[in-house]
Amino acid sequence: MAEISDKPRLVTVFGGSGFLGRHVVRALARRGYRVRVAVRRPDLAGHLQPLGTVGQIHAVQANLRFRASVDRAVQGADAVVNLVGILAGSGAQTFDAVHAFGARAVAEAARAAGIGRLVHVSAIGADAASASGYARSKAAGEAAVRETVPGAVILRPSIVFGPEDDFFNRFADMARFSPVLPAIGGGETRFQPVFVGDVAEAVARAVDGAVPAGVVELGGPEVVTFREVMERVCRETGRKRAIVSVPFGIAELAAKLTGWLPGAPITADQVELLKTDNVVSDAATAEGRTLAGLGIVPHTMAAILPTYLYRYTVHGQYDRHKAV
Repeated sequence: MAEISDKPRLVTVFGGSGFLGRHVVRALARRGYRVRVAVRRPDLAGHLQPLGTVGQIHAVQANLRFRASVDRAVQGADAVVNLVGILAGSGAQTFDAVHAFGARAVAEAARAAGIGRLVHVSAIGADAASASGYARSKAAGEAAVRETVPGAVILRPSIVFGPEDDFFNRFADMARFSPVLPAIGGGETRFQPVFVGDVAEAVARAVDGAVPAGVVELGGPEVVTFREVMERVCRETGRKRAIVSVPFGIAELAAKLTGWLPGAPITADQVELLKTDNVVSDAATAEGRTLAGLGIVPHTMAAILPTYLYRYTVHGQYDRHKAV
């Protein structure tokens, strides 16, 4: 149980009700921080309450596209964390609105309130020159944060995995019904999946002030290809599925035809992202701007995946199949 001091520090967490957010909120609460969760729908953030003691965590309404709500959300805070991100745009929630304009709004609000401790979660692959709108907007957000709050900590995780992820869960669910799994671009794209709890710990250490200003790249202990991800999903779920190579051109065409649908399996922008490896750079490793450099020993996929992918096996937790 968290030990609450007489005057615990207050941290505002934008996007704290999402997949990564709930783990960040838990990590901060365990340290004794009071946590103000700033989200568009605070009425849907009740699941965060049990992560702390009575009154330690509370949700407020804020939308990064509306600066006044951002200003209110940071009032009185000692630190600010921005976790807001989207994988596909929808209506007014575009990449530029959320990743670029929103990141600047949070940084400017923190600066105006005299808050020097800002933690911004971006993504490996952020690149102003990328053909992907997602990657370009992430880079624009980082630039806005550095320009506004030079002492900010920017964390760039690779693919984040954990019980509620939209990566391994998506392919495991697909394997339940489809006889084949797609390996887009031949399945050669490399990832460095990082456990959500390790990313949350990195965020918490940054809030503690234990992480120097600048960019830190977060990747797990293993680098795997897209095809190897599919193979691991099949092993963990005990299902034999054909893994079929899908050329980028065909994937792009399929994405353009179906990407506009709600819950589409993949968008054209995501296909573009798959053309570039998503791994920690050699420069970050050499300079110690990694999980290891923060003193965090990352969890392996072998240690975590079986704890939640079992539900996709034929008989769920009662399946006799053993992952190998």
